[in-house]
Amino acid sequence: MPTTVQVDEKTLLMLNKIKKEMKANSHDQVIKTLIIERKKIPRSMFGSNRRLKTFTKDDEAEFHDL
Repeated sequence: MPTTVQVDEKTLLMLNKIKKEMKANSHDQVIKTLIIERKKIPRSMFGSNRRLKTFTKDDEAEFHDL
């Protein structure tokens, strides 16, 4: 679920610069990458089967129990 995060204008400029350097698709991707690098979280924690396809919105709706 998308949300809004308020940041200073300088922070947004830095995020945009890093996004361009990383060739990232979104600010979310930049932030996640920075957190993973900072916390040294192994990529293996983000899924164990690389052959699985990414979930679609329909998949999420189908399996959501709320």
